[in-house]
Amino acid sequence: MNALSEQILCELRGLLSEMSDGGSVGPSVYDTARALRFHGNVLDRQDAYAWLIAQQQADGGWGSANFPLFRFAPTWAALLALQRADSLPGGADAVRAATRFLQRQPDPYAHAVPEDAPIGAELILPQLYGEAASLLGALAFPRHPALLPLRQACLDKLAAVAMLPSGHPLLHSWEAWGTSPTTACPDNDGSIGISPAATAAWRAHAVTWGSTPQGARADAYLQMASRATRSGIEGVVPNVWPINVFEPCWSLYTLHLAGLFAHPALAEAVRAIVAQLEARLGVRGLGPALHFAADADDTAVALCVLHLAGRDPAVDALRPFEIGELFVTFPGERNASVSTNIHALHALRLLGRPAAGTTAYVEANRNPHGLWDNEKWHVSWLYPTAHAVTALAQGKPQWRDERALAALLQAQHGDGGWGASRASTFEETAYALFALRVVAESGKATERRRIAQAVARALKWMLARHAAHALPKTSLWIGKELYCPTRVVRVAELAGLWLALRWGRRVLTEGAGAAP
Repeated sequence: MNALSEQILCELRGLLSEMSDGGSVGPSVYDTARALRFHGNVLDRQDAYAWLIAQQQADGGWGSANFPLFRFAPTWAALLALQRADSLPGGADAVRAATRFLQRQPDPYAHAVPEDAPIGAELILPQLYGEAASLLGALAFPRHPALLPLRQACLDKLAAVAMLPSGHPLLHSWEAWGTSPTTACPDNDGSIGISPAATAAWRAHAVTWGSTPQGARADAYLQMASRATRSGIEGVVPNVWPINVFEPCWSLYTLHLAGLFAHPALAEAVRAIVAQLEARLGVRGLGPALHFAADADDTAVALCVLHLAGRDPAVDALRPFEIGELFVTFPGERNASVSTNIHALHALRLLGRPAAGTTAYVEANRNPHGLWDNEKWHVSWLYPTAHAVTALAQGKPQWRDERALAALLQAQHGDGGWGASRASTFEETAYALFALRVVAESGKATERRRIAQAVARALKWMLARHAAHALPKTSLWIGKELYCPTRVVRVAELAGLWLALRWGRRVLTEGAGAAP
């Protein structure tokens, strides 16, 4: 066990030291399909088309059947891309299967817009439906009518602006509304809104208009983004890139959740990231990438990380996002984010600022079981729950949450892991352990024994599935489709396993009631 703990720390140290390359993100069906459709030349992207076809599920759709809301964008996009590649092996069959899939699907946007709808759904899905209807006819396809007023409202706002500033949130979905390259300009990384799909669309329009120098920068960006997927296939791109603020921020925050933030073996790597974050954080806050608009979520987590590292960051960076005692992720947000307010609450408490209203909001957004499942950036309830109990317990040594504890223990799967769907995942099991670590600290002896038993089962499940330097592949983060920020997830997996190992050793040496 000691050897495994050292191996975990070594891998974590390596991951942290790599976080200067823009970030690592798994391949995206939606963005790859859009990029292929805008690319124009099928023959020099045959490997990417083959990859796209290989991702199709047995029912004809793309994306996880466990989370049907997030299957529309990748399936529409793949269908449209493959319309031009029916001569490739499997292309025509994939188109027929995708068409049948979409014709069978109930429309989740028939009457209302779900709280956890994918990013840009109001712009993207009507656009995709319109393209498909013009090619295939609209018979029996989901039309997404509840999104149409939202799309029109966005388009009306955009019509009044000649060009959006670099990094504006709406640029992330430029492919769904942009028609002229003059409405946007590549940022310093060459991207339009840190989106491969938006950049590929802009690049196609720019070529038509003859804007070659900027087009070359966009090409270079798309090549770098493709490398970030580690797929080794030219033209396969991620859902978002770069994430050179989000990746290090969330990774260090996760180390804190596991009790690893101040571990001596990680000190040098943590110090380097902290110094970088401190230099980057200004009065306007931080966004997921250096050249993207600041938001309350990334800003709040950065404030937490800097405080945990002994710095004294100014809470003023959160003020632009404050409305009353709550926080919007970014101005004009369609619906509030529970996890953004959880992170703001944690930052306020760490910095010793009043947070009664934010606390009340976080407490009020539980489900009847005492857990948090109303989340718009991650599909699993285990993610906001782990972060919420950490934030609520900050500065409250005797804080207890018997409802959340009972629900967490009851939700453990028979195999020992946790997961929002029927299947357990390493990432979600780690979040469950982070939450249990908090509630165990002030629990009664009988509660701690029950928790220790649950941790022992989880550890057995994790050990059976752990492999050094394995790349996570399960997509649980909400973007335009579900995606996987690879290093962020791997840090969570390793931190969770390290915590379970440490917990197990302590139980063995100090008794079944020992807390981590």
